[in-house]
Amino acid sequence: MVLTGVARKFDLDDINTDYIISGKYKFKTLDMKELVRHLMEDLDPHFMERIGPGDFLVAGENFGCGSSREQAPLVIREAGLGAVIAKSFAPIFFRNSINTGLPVIEGDTSLIDEGDKLVLDLRAGIIQNIDKGLDIKIRPLPEIMLRILNDGGLAGHLIKHKGFAI
Repeated sequence: MVLTGVARKFDLDDINTDYIISGKYKFKTLDMKELVRHLMEDLDPHFMERIGPGDFLVAGENFGCGSSREQAPLVIREAGLGAVIAKSFAPIFFRNSINTGLPVIEGDTSLIDEGDKLVLDLRAGIIQNIDKGLDIKIRPLPEIMLRILNDGGLAGHLIKHKGFAI
């Protein structure tokens, strides 16, 4: 699985699920089109204006900490972002992301700046930073996670294979 996009960076650690999508919205509606309008707005009110399809949300340590609600990874995916790249993830957010079909990649994000063009090869475990001419090693995802992501998440995987295909 190879993804290309532009880095949209928050040079912050501990971005919690309420920063991803504020509770004041996720408790009012489950309509993803409505929730997407508010993605990351507490950290950057103009975030949705500066992203394009396939772009990567890039951050520091412990991305997705906080509540375990799956709306956080769902709203990122619904916004059209290709993946989240962070130094580390909260375990529940990581699991919810794979289950909902959102690639989450652990790597050294200090080598990525806002606007850098990136090529992410999940199978090879490499991020190519085209603008800087760097290859950044990432923690590769196990084959089963890649299959789940390719199937659109766990529900898609279960439907496609009529059960869990290891």
